[in-house]
Amino acid sequence: MDPFNLGNELKKLKEVKSADMAISSLVRSRLDETYASLPDRAPARKNKPKSRLRRIASVTSAAVILGTTLFASGFVSPVMASSIKNIPLIGSLFSSIEGDIGLRSAGDLGLASPVNKKVLYKDVKLEVTETVFDGNRAAFLLKVTAPNLQDGKYDNGKKTVNLNNAVDNVIFSVDGKRQGDPGSILKGGFFAGAGEANPDMLIFEEVLDTSDVRSIPDSFDAEVTLVLDGIDHEFKVAVPFRKSTDRILEMNPDAAVTKDELTFSVSALQATPLTTRIYSSVALDKVTALNLKEEDRLRRIGIAVFDDQGRQLPRLNGDGVYVGNRLNFDSRYASTPGKTGYLILKPFVIKDDFTEKVQEDQYLKGLEMKIDMIAAAE
Repeated sequence: MDPFNLGNELKKLKEVKSADMAISSLVRSRLDETYASLPDRAPARKNKPKSRLRRIASVTSAAVILGTTLFASGFVSPVMASSIKNIPLIGSLFSSIEGDIGLRSAGDLGLASPVNKKVLYKDVKLEVTETVFDGNRAAFLLKVTAPNLQDGKYDNGKKTVNLNNAVDNVIFSVDGKRQGDPGSILKGGFFAGAGEANPDMLIFEEVLDTSDVRSIPDSFDAEVTLVLDGIDHEFKVAVPFRKSTDRILEMNPDAAVTKDELTFSVSALQATPLTTRIYSSVALDKVTALNLKEEDRLRRIGIAVFDDQGRQLPRLNGDGVYVGNRLNFDSRYASTPGKTGYLILKPFVIKDDFTEKVQEDQYLKGLEMKIDMIAAAE
């Protein structure tokens, strides 16, 4: 079966404990691309993203279902983290990311790796300054320097463009293999501006295929090819990634809950301090194969995830595929800081899109599930 991309949103955290979050530009860029790619009918009719070129070009091939979840343990107090990140060359710029609390935690916990990789073409310089890699997703910060680049805007010869809208093409490869190539560990990528505080920087993120975690190396070099609007040149830079945490929780709950004609199940879960990744499925029990109406019904079901403090894990992105009478999900979430004893998974009916704030009447009563994290970690 052909899969489709399932977009999810992150909401902006101004404070670590805040439950009410606004969507950042980083997350909005993910959502615009992944939500636009949802099929209107059957997954066989794939819609290409209505591009603002936020989804990495090498990600256009079909995705498959993976799964992982994560939790973070806070070793640095908010006061100490704030002090550290205000010291030049010591704090990580990932700590200032407004939307992705997983990346913020990576910066605060010292999980970001400093990098000094540069490429030059005439008077334009691209510099990779930091990377983060947790075995699930790899992210890096790219600083752009050019004489006519000011406050994240430059003249491309025809008009003034924002840097975060000026990426014409990005190709991400590892060992010469792009996403979709046989043996590739790449599953899809996104990029966006690094926020108002860093207008001349971009964030790039690549999701890895963890269906066989043994195939994911602890370190690797990626070749990133980048084309900017108005510049007739392909920039190529080697970006080194090394896993900065070995705190990875892997679970196979094989748990299921049935209510009326629906069954919600979770087959696998993986957790790191950055990313929560969950393999789940929703099945329509009364049938053996889905028609178009039934497919549409299942793809309008989202999964909200809450930790043991009642904090909702911000949704990042994901993939889904129809198999028989079910829709299998690979959903990625950003972790909430601090140790998590358990997660509560609550299926709900999507009324508008994946950016909506879920109301109580949208939850599918009787399909909630509790996943014990502490027991699995022991």
